[in-house]
Amino acid sequence: MSQALAPPLRAFGPQWHSAVMGTAIVANAASVLPVRVPSLHAFAVAMWLLSFVLLFCVAAVRGAHMAAHWDEAKAQLLDRPSNAVFYGCPPMALLAVGHGTLVLGPDVIGAHAAVTIDAVLWTLGAVYSVAVACGIPYLMVTRWRMEGGAVPGWLLPVVAPMVAAALGPSLVPHLPPGQAQATMLYACYAMFGASLLCTLLLLPGIWTGLAQGELDPITLTPTLFLVLGPLGQSTTAMNQLADVSAAAVPEYAAAMKALPIVYGVPVMGFALVWLVVAASANVRAMRKGMPFAMTWWAYTFPVGTCVTGAAGLARHTGLHVFTGMALALYALLLAAWLVVATRTVRGVCTGELF
Repeated sequence: MSQALAPPLRAFGPQWHSAVMGTAIVANAASVLPVRVPSLHAFAVAMWLLSFVLLFCVAAVRGAHMAAHWDEAKAQLLDRPSNAVFYGCPPMALLAVGHGTLVLGPDVIGAHAAVTIDAVLWTLGAVYSVAVACGIPYLMVTRWRMEGGAVPGWLLPVVAPMVAAALGPSLVPHLPPGQAQATMLYACYAMFGASLLCTLLLLPGIWTGLAQGELDPITLTPTLFLVLGPLGQSTTAMNQLADVSAAAVPEYAAAMKALPIVYGVPVMGFALVWLVVAASANVRAMRKGMPFAMTWWAYTFPVGTCVTGAAGLARHTGLHVFTGMALALYALLLAAWLVVATRTVRGVCTGELF
C-alpha cells in the first residue's frame, strides 16, 4: 500500500455504506412511485446499477481497511460509540441493493439471477441487522459510558431489522407455498416488532436530549432526519406484508390488509411533522456555516423510506393525496441526493472527507 493511500484507508469507517443506502433508495423509491413517467424505469435501473457498484467498492475498501488497520477497525466498533452506531449502515446497504436487484435487475441480469442475488443479500443483511441491533445496545450497556441524552444516530443499529422486515416480503412469492412463505412472513413481522419497540425506547431520550440543547458538533444536525427512517420504513413494511399475506397466511389476510391504514396513516402524519422540525433545524445549522460531512447522507435514505411508505398508502387507499405526497417527497429525495453525492465526490477527490 502506498503512503498516500494509507491515511485515507485508515480513516475509512462503516459510515461510507450510507452512500450506498442513499443511492439505492433513489432507485427503489422510483420503482414504486404511483405514476408513470417516461424514462423513469430506465433511470431507476441506472441508479440501481450505480448502487450495486458502490456496494462492491465500499465493501472492498472496508475489507482492505480491516486487513491493513485491524486495530483501528476494532477501536471503531468497541471503543468509539460515535463510530460504532454506523455499523447499522452495512446491513441496510446490503438489503437495499438486494431489493433493487429483485425489482429492477431482471431486465438486466435475468429473473433467476435477480432472485438469487436478493435472497443472498437479504439473508446476509437480515442476520447482520439482528446482530447489530443486539450487539450495539449491549455495548452501550456494558462497555461504554454514555453521557448526556440519546442522539438520533443511536437509531441506526435498531432500525436495520425494520429494513429487513420491509424488504423481505418481496421474496415471499419466490418461496415454496406453505411453511416457507408463512415462516418468512412471520420472521418479517418479528423483526418489525423488535425494531419498532427499540425505536420507541429511544425516541423519548432523543427528544429529551434535543430539548436540552442543540446537537454538538453541528455536523450531527443532519442526523435529525434519521428519525424519519423507522417511521417511513415501518409504514413500508406494513404495506409490503399486507401485499403478500393472502398467499402466505390467508386466514389472517383480512386483518393484515387493514394494518397499513390503521398504522401507516398516523405514522406518516407524524413523519411529516418531524420532517418540518428536522428541515428547520438544518436550515438554521446551514446559516451558521455547517460544513459538509458524511452525516449529510441522512438527508437521503430516511426521506426515501417515506416515499415508499406514502406510495404504499396510495396503492392501498387509492387517495390522490398520498400520490402527491410520494411525488413531493421523491423530488426532495432526488434534490438531496444530487447535492450530497456531488459534495461527496468532491470531498473524496480533495481528501477532506478522510
